[in-house]
Amino acid sequence: MVETSASGPHLTAKGRATRERILRVASDLILRNGIAGTQIDDVRKAAGVSGSQMTHYFHDKQTLLKAVVAFQTQYTLDTHSQPALEHLDSFAAWRLWAKLLLDKHVRRGFQGGCEFGSLAGQLVESDPGLRADLADGYQKWLELFRKGLLAMRDRGDLRRDADPEALALSTLAIAQGGILLSQTLRAEAPLREALNTAVARIEFFAAEPAPLVAAA
Repeated sequence: MVETSASGPHLTAKGRATRERILRVASDLILRNGIAGTQIDDVRKAAGVSGSQMTHYFHDKQTLLKAVVAFQTQYTLDTHSQPALEHLDSFAAWRLWAKLLLDKHVRRGFQGGCEFGSLAGQLVESDPGLRADLADGYQKWLELFRKGLLAMRDRGDLRRDADPEALALSTLAIAQGGILLSQTLRAEAPLREALNTAVARIEFFAAEPAPLVAAA
């Protein structure tokens, strides 16, 4: 989980837990209500902390938002690094990734969108420093995809002409677009078709033909 804090490594275990609770609450409120609709006092009340505690960890909304970006970056990386996904270095893992992602948004009724993508959409033009943090988050996400795809190519699962960098970029871009369109239309089809397309593009470069399996 996120270990950085306003007080650096000197926070106690209880302090780290409190700070993480605040970040979880803030992330949830921003996902549901947007940044403009989420004030620091809303976060304080929902997290059940005092004003002095809130100020101790995050002295203003900008500090909180910067920490939320870091928190959501790590959440995204953790989600994509779960053991079931096997480092995203097999066709089966990519199919499972697509299924899990679609299932997650179906359960939500396609409300809220992608945690990190929604945050980026609201913050990317608001502050150069935050844009840099968001860009770094996306680069880490892309690197995770790229590593899995590179391992597949090195192992011979993907043809030598497969470009892990290009496949990582297209996979993330297609998925993010599908999530946004499904969120807007409140419909499953856009995300389902986007994920099927992303996985099919990876399987197109299979060294031996791989059976195409729909995301859901």
